[in-house]
Amino acid sequence: MAAGIRKDLARRVAKLAEYRHATPGLAVILVGDDPASQIYVRNKEKAAAEVGVRSGVYRLPATATQDQVLATIRELNADAAIHGILVQSPVPRHLSFEALVAAIDPAKDVDGFHPINLGRLVRGQPCTVACTPKGVMTMLRRYGIDPSGKHAVVVGRSTVVGKPMSLLLLEADATVTVCHRYTEDLAHHTRQADILVVAVGRPGLITADMVKPGAAVIDVGITRVEGGIAGDVDFAAVREVAGWITPVPGGVGPMTVAMLMENAIEAAERHYHYAPAG
Repeated sequence: MAAGIRKDLARRVAKLAEYRHATPGLAVILVGDDPASQIYVRNKEKAAAEVGVRSGVYRLPATATQDQVLATIRELNADAAIHGILVQSPVPRHLSFEALVAAIDPAKDVDGFHPINLGRLVRGQPCTVACTPKGVMTMLRRYGIDPSGKHAVVVGRSTVVGKPMSLLLLEADATVTVCHRYTEDLAHHTRQADILVVAVGRPGLITADMVKPGAAVIDVGITRVEGGIAGDVDFAAVREVAGWITPVPGGVGPMTVAMLMENAIEAAERHYHYAPAG
């Protein structure tokens, strides 16, 4: 699915070049040398090159101050050739990720984390939507899983996934329950879910006896373990119960990157007042 979306996005980039003689520009700010972040940034660069987005990585040392990172953001905000900006997380502990995100021009906030974009999402207004929840909704739609009237349970309440995910499901007319670390009897809630989205970073948290037969199970969790990475769902056991299930790796991750590219391209289309046909 992600590969098909990237092909569609490449066509949109070509149309933008044809009709507006412009190329979407994406800037990634990377502070420090976190190994996982280095991999994520390379994956984003690769995806950008595939769809025709011009990407640049702005690398700052782990010792960079808040003011130095903010200065980089201000420069990118003022650069008309840059249509999307993101700060790769995590950032060093002495920096405020929230303050950095808030400094990004909301029109260039391709991660969908800016308070204005999150506020517009709460109000049901057009906005840039966080990439992972947007990818989950795209998967549901393309597989014909309509949330309307269904009971959706979201495990996790982060501003990156859990909260925007619950808002998108509400907007799609689902009845939504949000669970978190203080939820009592988690299994009682997850067993009621027609759509179960799990995003807490605890490998194997969701077992087969916690899933309603036939449910759509979306595993957003990703944790580094010995021998690779693991999701929040016991995939081998839950796949015998669920009607639909996403693997880790190879499930939500590729969709998240595809949605990032889509957000960057949409930002460029808005900048150049170009609306693709269809």
